[in-house]
Amino acid sequence: MKNYTPRIKETYNKGIVAEMMKKFSYSNINEVPRLEKIVINLGLNEAKENIKVVDIASAEMGAIAGQKPKLCKAKKSISNFKIRQGMPIGLKVTLRGDRMYEFFDRLVNVAIPRIRDFRGLEPNSFDGQGNYNLGLTEQYIFPEINVEKSDKTRGMNITIVTSAINDSQARELLVLLGMPFKKRDQENKKARE
Repeated sequence: MKNYTPRIKETYNKGIVAEMMKKFSYSNINEVPRLEKIVINLGLNEAKENIKVVDIASAEMGAIAGQKPKLCKAKKSISNFKIRQGMPIGLKVTLRGDRMYEFFDRLVNVAIPRIRDFRGLEPNSFDGQGNYNLGLTEQYIFPEINVEKSDKTRGMNITIVTSAINDSQARELLVLLGMPFKKRDQENKKARE
């Protein structure tokens, strides 16, 4: 079987590394920020009443990520939320390596453009350590999901973990990888004038 390198990984290795080294004047190629992992989280609030929801959501998330999700259970009981210890409350997938690059490619080039009334991703959703958080309101933007077989829309949180030491370097990396951020207000004012 022929060894296959994901398209985004090739782009990163051939062009983005050199561009980042020039822009931030790194002395070593290993200083250049890179994607480390992508974590996808899905909360299952309705699993309290209907346990079959876990199977449906797990199948959908597995189709989106290309990897079986881990079932997250409640660590302790919370009576106000009607949660008992050990109840399923969410699903989680951690992607690394080639699967991570494949998912990032599909997210940026296929799924995000399918979002209704899309005007760009929020550029301020970095956590201060070079990681980006993105919330999606529905799973139907991924072409892997069959709308007829799905029972309801579910939102998910996607965390893109980079090796960048600050947010500006991480933002530049994601922009070069093709992440469609909103243009800043200053740029918009210049465009109007």
